[in-house]
Amino acid sequence: MPIIKLPDGNNLDFPNKVTGLNVAEKISKSLAKQAIVISVDGELKDLDYLIDKDCSVKIFTSKNPEGLETIRHDTAHVLAMAVQELFPGTQVTIGPVIENGFYYDFARKESFTEEDLIKIENRMKEIVDRNEITRREVWDRNKAISHFKKKGEVYKAELIEAIPEREDVSIYFHGDWHDLCRGPHLSSTGKIGKYFKLTKVSGAYWRGDSNNEMLQRIYGTSWATQKDLEEYLKRIEEAEKRDHRKLGKEMNLFHFREESPGSVFWHEKGWALFQKLINYMKMKQDVAGYKEINTPEVLDRTLWEKSGHWEKFGANMYTSTTPDEKVFAIKPMNCPGCVEVFNQGLKSYKDLPLKMSEFGKVHRYEPSGALHGLLRVRAFTQDDAHIFCTEEQITDECLTVTNLILEIYKDLGFENVILKYSDRPDLRVGDDSVWDKAEAALLQAVKATKLEYSINKGEGAFYGPKIEFVLRDAIGRDWQCGTLQVDFNLPSRLGASYVDKDGSKKIPVMLHRALFGSLERFIGILIEHYAGKFPFWISPLQTVVIPISEEFDGYAGEVYKKIKEAGISSAVDLKKQNLNYKIRDHSLAKIPLLLICGKKEVDSNSVTIRRLDSNKQENMDLNLFLKTFSALNKASSK
Repeated sequence: MPIIKLPDGNNLDFPNKVTGLNVAEKISKSLAKQAIVISVDGELKDLDYLIDKDCSVKIFTSKNPEGLETIRHDTAHVLAMAVQELFPGTQVTIGPVIENGFYYDFARKESFTEEDLIKIENRMKEIVDRNEITRREVWDRNKAISHFKKKGEVYKAELIEAIPEREDVSIYFHGDWHDLCRGPHLSSTGKIGKYFKLTKVSGAYWRGDSNNEMLQRIYGTSWATQKDLEEYLKRIEEAEKRDHRKLGKEMNLFHFREESPGSVFWHEKGWALFQKLINYMKMKQDVAGYKEINTPEVLDRTLWEKSGHWEKFGANMYTSTTPDEKVFAIKPMNCPGCVEVFNQGLKSYKDLPLKMSEFGKVHRYEPSGALHGLLRVRAFTQDDAHIFCTEEQITDECLTVTNLILEIYKDLGFENVILKYSDRPDLRVGDDSVWDKAEAALLQAVKATKLEYSINKGEGAFYGPKIEFVLRDAIGRDWQCGTLQVDFNLPSRLGASYVDKDGSKKIPVMLHRALFGSLERFIGILIEHYAGKFPFWISPLQTVVIPISEEFDGYAGEVYKKIKEAGISSAVDLKKQNLNYKIRDHSLAKIPLLLICGKKEVDSNSVTIRRLDSNKQENMDLNLFLKTFSALNKASSK
């Protein structure tokens, strides 16, 4: 007789074995209608999963992330069903749920077309209407391998062969169609609804390995309601308009080349934006008591072995062997170099907390298929800082860092910030007792912020737990940017110490902190957040002075000179083109202010201002313009 414990603390008693649906029905008929999937002692299960012992049960609907993920998982299966019904002989491979949707990889000689996607989507809706019943079977391993090989599904057979022998080979049927899958799934295809859309098709290597066969990946999105689907499609449409790669080209900020994949070629304006962010950050850090350092980009392999990075990141590090057979690596992160700086000279407890910042260039190998403009690169600059402190100082320092991060994000236009706390991963360095202290200290700091937070089990860094700062942009997308990590391990591994009050030698705690994370990635996020229309104070080129004819080139030059002297970035356009062409050209480049100069402006020592995205013009005395926009040329006056 199982006793079911519910999330509210109440218990339900049943005389015999029960399914998740039975539990939902006993709670309420409306919940039973909405129920999608359950968890039993924290593990997700189908609604018809048979419960035969005391346990804790949660019931999820489409309003829960677990329910929506299940809908998307089923939609992926229905996609595969539709493809094989329409295109016999196509092999299905892997089809996971991803953020906001799903994809499935297919092996097929012919390429899928846009017209094919429409046919597939229509067939998917027919399968939903057929309301095919879903059921799960557990097969003998050899039977499963033989079965899929006979069907010509060699990829599926390979996947089964890779399953550890102690694990079940789980097969899900939707009607007669079936696939290898852990589940869970909905009770029938009709439960999915028709709030889905196929979005694109692209190439993908089998198992992500460029040495393997090229497959075709069909992407789709699926939601609980038509309203949710339409809102998402609108966000996608807006995101395409804001794509930083497109805007970066229009604004002449940067480009990429195959000669150095994943590395940015910054143009003058892009580099100006990059430097503005660094200078702003330096100012904030200077006020907060940070000391800026710089460490070598190439370090001996032995240091990376001591730090633990070689074991964790070795496969993704760029290395070189010198003629004397020493192995060096380009740094994938700045932490070990910072500890080496700390280790120079004797440190006392009076020196702590010691805050060291570094804008260090790091290099990490990423597969070419994973590279994505500024958002995923191989070479990037981290706005790192490492705070060496005592155990007693951890919580206060974490709170100070958090407040600094939130203040900076607010200056840059991000006020909706969520915290994610991540504890120890499976692959880690250090004793569990050390991890216990680190996790307790950081979680205490998280709670002290009074901000919304979630817990990501097992997602901490290999040397310590961490907080991730997640920003929500102008169109509702979330971006993980800043991080804060508590590290009891690295200082010990690299021999860091300080002299305590009693004269004993102690190992400092090391807080790893990044505010932007990768500056390259953060700039990509900024471009998309503002659609290239930056606030005046961070715009790489704030004004362009345009004379209406050659007669006024001299005055335009004088205006340009005074604006530059006032610390406002500017250019003067003396090209032999008509005024309307110049206005269109500079508007496309997202210049905030165009300053028109003609006879009226010469006579009155003024400029006529044309603001981005406005057809209105206003005339302003030049001295008043310089005073007004000089005051706006800083974060606190935006």
